[in-house]
Amino acid sequence: MNINSIHEKCVLVLNRQWQAISIISPADAFAHLATDNANALDIENSERMQPTPLSDWMKLPIRPRDRKIGTSNGAIRVPTVIVLRDFSKVPIFRPKFCIKNLWMRDGGRCQYSGRVLRPSEASIDHVIPQSRGGATSWENCVLAERRLNSDKGDRTPDEAGLKLIKRPITPPPVPITLTLKNHLNIPDWEHFLIPSAA
Repeated sequence: MNINSIHEKCVLVLNRQWQAISIISPADAFAHLATDNANALDIENSERMQPTPLSDWMKLPIRPRDRKIGTSNGAIRVPTVIVLRDFSKVPIFRPKFCIKNLWMRDGGRCQYSGRVLRPSEASIDHVIPQSRGGATSWENCVLAERRLNSDKGDRTPDEAGLKLIKRPITPPPVPITLTLKNHLNIPDWEHFLIPSAA
C-alpha cells in the first residue's frame, strides 16, 4: 500500500444491521476502531465473517491479498469492511442537480430523440429556455443531443417541433446503500452491495 492509500476510500462501512452505508478511508476506519465505535470484519469467505475489535485485529496475519499499513508495532492489515456498533439507520440519498445526476436520471438518453448518447454528445437542455424565465432545476432540465439542443435554441419544445419522451421530475430519494458502487472491485464488498444493473 502506498503512503497516500491511508486516505483512499477503500473501506466499506456497515451499520449494526450489516447494511452498507458509506465508504471511507483506512485512516477513518482505524479512528472508528480505536474509539470502539466499530469492529473490523475478518472475512475469509461468505461462510465466515467475524467482527473483530482492534486489539484482536492487530494480531491477525497479513494475507497476500490484504492492504496493510505500517505502525510503530509493525504492519497491520487494513480492513475491507467495518461494522458500526451502535448506528442502525440507513441514510437517505437525495441527488443534487448536476450533469452527472441528470445523466443518471435520464439513462444517458436524449429526452427528445431517445438516442443513447456518448458524454461528448450530451448537453443540458432547459425545456423552458432560461431567456424566458426557465429555471435550472430537475423539473425544467433534460439531457439532450447537442445538435438538437442547438437547433432548439430559445424555443420551447412545441415551438421547435420536439416532443419530450417523459416529463422531467426530481429523482426520488433512495437509501444510500443503493448508490454505493464497488469501483475498486474489492471481493469482500460483494456480500453487502446491490449489484449494478448492466
